[in-house]
Amino acid sequence: MSHIGHFIGGRAFASAGPTQPVFNPATGEISGHVTLGGADLVDQAVAAANAAFPAWAATPPLRRARVMFKFKELLEANTKRLAAIITAEHGKVLSDAEGEIQRGIEVVEFACGIPHLLKGEFTEAVATGIDAWTMRQPLGVVAGITPFNFPVMVPLWMLPVALACGNCFILKPSEKDPSASLVLAELLTEAGLPPGVFQVVQGGREAVEALLDHPGVEAISFVGSTPIAQTIYRRGTSAGKRVQALGGAKNHLVVMPDADLDGAVDALMGAAYGSAGERCMAVSVAVAVGDVGDRLIAKLAPRVRALKVGPGTDKEAEMGPLVTGEHRAKVHAYVDKGVVEGAKLVVDGRGLSLQGYENGFFIGGSLFDNVTADMTIYQEEIFGPVLAVVRAKTLGDAVTLINDHRFGNGTALFTADGGAARNFASAIKIGMVGINVPIPVPAAFHSFGGWKASLYGDHHMHGPEGVRFYTRMKAITQRWGANPGAEFTMPQIGR
Repeated sequence: MSHIGHFIGGRAFASAGPTQPVFNPATGEISGHVTLGGADLVDQAVAAANAAFPAWAATPPLRRARVMFKFKELLEANTKRLAAIITAEHGKVLSDAEGEIQRGIEVVEFACGIPHLLKGEFTEAVATGIDAWTMRQPLGVVAGITPFNFPVMVPLWMLPVALACGNCFILKPSEKDPSASLVLAELLTEAGLPPGVFQVVQGGREAVEALLDHPGVEAISFVGSTPIAQTIYRRGTSAGKRVQALGGAKNHLVVMPDADLDGAVDALMGAAYGSAGERCMAVSVAVAVGDVGDRLIAKLAPRVRALKVGPGTDKEAEMGPLVTGEHRAKVHAYVDKGVVEGAKLVVDGRGLSLQGYENGFFIGGSLFDNVTADMTIYQEEIFGPVLAVVRAKTLGDAVTLINDHRFGNGTALFTADGGAARNFASAIKIGMVGINVPIPVPAAFHSFGGWKASLYGDHHMHGPEGVRFYTRMKAITQRWGANPGAEFTMPQIGR
């Protein structure tokens, strides 16, 4: 049984304090204990980061990029090791864990281009004898508060860009699956990152509040539920910090009558039930337009019943367990609520028990039909393997339905009509849109983020938006030569 600690000042760090069990979701057994740090530990981490910041910020971007190149190489070499850790603590199948790591590596690849990305603009002779230019400079010490569902990918959406821009980064990972964070620290150190530039503080609410309130932390990046995202944003910005807080989602996939129905069903199976639905980009609502609903259900139902559920280490498994017993009970309660509110439960995933894994946190896939917009299972993020099918008469009705929802993270349209697709992409009030693509997560050189209650803050994550978030623009105007004397009027460009 492991004891999971912190990483501060370039070394593993064990602290006194309360602990919390970490579970193997497939067996339900405790696999370790994580020590929860508080305000004192956050103080130590910030102090170490502040001490390291001047030298790291002054390091040429090309040299910072070389650290990222080495880090990428080490991540690739350690993919299977990291995937095994993710599966052991989160529960997702190994192939999904490896895919998560690959998507994170793509952000590291993007950060390797930081010398180009930090270039400013220069204008010679904006006025007689005066030149002007802009530059981007790092903020200082920044922090990332990351969720349980992607213990490697989401930290890698933040830290490569932040570090490459010259900041020092403090990671507060989820206490549900904390071990991967220490491997990231180990690999960054091996890649040549100086002590204090990257740190890990394990913890819960006390650590989060300490980061939000600490005057030495300049910015906070967060991914999690909407209520917590709102709190993070309000508390962080009230303390004068820059904040990007990504919240919950209710992602819709619209199926048109002319869609490739087999392709749409394949897309829904992977997007709704992959990673047991524990993804912020999971599709949890299928909108059947026109007369396609009955045909869609007829094809979906046997596929959901045939889902191969098992431990993440089983190569045949398509879906693993949920992360904790508490979360399984929450998802179970949502299915109960859907039945009570009148939705038709076509496939019931409750009560699944696997021989040899009776104590694991498993639940089968559930499929509802005839779900309406006033139902709880439509309004709230379930974060589990539950797909709700809603019927809409027209594509316009589907667009209105989606636009009226409080979440605005991702959506998709499956159709053979290019005109309909173009109009949908323009009219929909959602941050990320897929056309015949079920989970439209942007490539690393674009940026990730939703609208409405799915994002609090002005900047999306990673890509060009990440560079803007982790830097400040500075404008410099310079003159050499003769003193023009006192000037009492507003300076005028071009004189």
